[in-house]
Amino acid sequence: TEASGPPTKVVDLPSEINHHWTKAMTISPDGQYLYVGIGSNSNITERGMEAEVDRAMVWQIDAETGAYKPYATGLRNPTALAIQPGSGQLWAVVNERDELGEDLVPDYLTSVREGGFYGWPYSYWGKNVDPRVRPQNPDKVATAITPDYSLGSHVAALGLDFSTAAMGEQFADGVFVGEHGSWNRKEPVGYKVTFVPFSNGRPSGEPIDFVTGFRTEDGKTRGRPVGVTVDPSGALIVADDLANTVWRVTRTP
Repeated sequence: TEASGPPTKVVDLPSEINHHWTKAMTISPDGQYLYVGIGSNSNITERGMEAEVDRAMVWQIDAETGAYKPYATGLRNPTALAIQPGSGQLWAVVNERDELGEDLVPDYLTSVREGGFYGWPYSYWGKNVDPRVRPQNPDKVATAITPDYSLGSHVAALGLDFSTAAMGEQFADGVFVGEHGSWNRKEPVGYKVTFVPFSNGRPSGEPIDFVTGFRTEDGKTRGRPVGVTVDPSGALIVADDLANTVWRVTRTP
C-alpha cells in the first residue's frame, strides 16, 4: 500500500491548451503496452488543425521505452478505455461533438481497431459529413469507421469496464458505462450507470439502467457518475464527482 520508490516518467502527453485535459488509460494483457485516449482541443477544430496535433486519438505506448504511435484516430474524446477479457480487444467510450442539436451527435461505445479512423472532425457516426468543418476531406470520410453502439446524444459517457459472472446471469456478459449527464438538453439524459449486454463478443441489446437515483424526481442533481471499474470480486465501483463519493455495488444474495 506504499510506493516503493520515486516515479519514473514514461512519456509526455500532449498538453498545450488542453481543452480535454483528462486522459483515459488502460494496459495490454501482457503488460507491454499502455493505451491512452487523448481528446481534441476543440469541438470541430475551431482552434485550427495545428492545435490538434497528436489529439483526438488513442496512443499505443511501449511501457518500457516510452516509444509511442497513434493506434486509432478520429476519436473526438475517448474518455474511457478497457480491454475485453478473453479476446484482448480494446474498447472505448467516446464523447462526440456539440452544437448540432439535442439529438446529435451520439456518444458511443466502440471496439478500437488498430489503424482505424473514426471520423472526427470531418464526419460523425461513420460517414455523416459535418458541414461546419473547413476544409472538408472526402478521402478521409470515405475511410471512417461506424462505431459499434450508440449511447445516445450528450450522455457524457466517462466510464467503462467489462462485467463478470459475479453480477449474476443477466449482467454476466457486457459492459458498465458511467454517464456523467448532459449539460445542453432541455430534458437531461445520462446521470446513471448503464449496462450494455454483449453476445459473441459484441453489443447485443438495449442498455439497461444499472445504477440510478443521481437525479431526484423534482429535477435536482445529487450525484454524477464518472469512472467505473469492476473489482477482483466482480463488484462495480463507481466514482461520483458531485457527491464526492465512491460507490460499491454488489449482487444481492
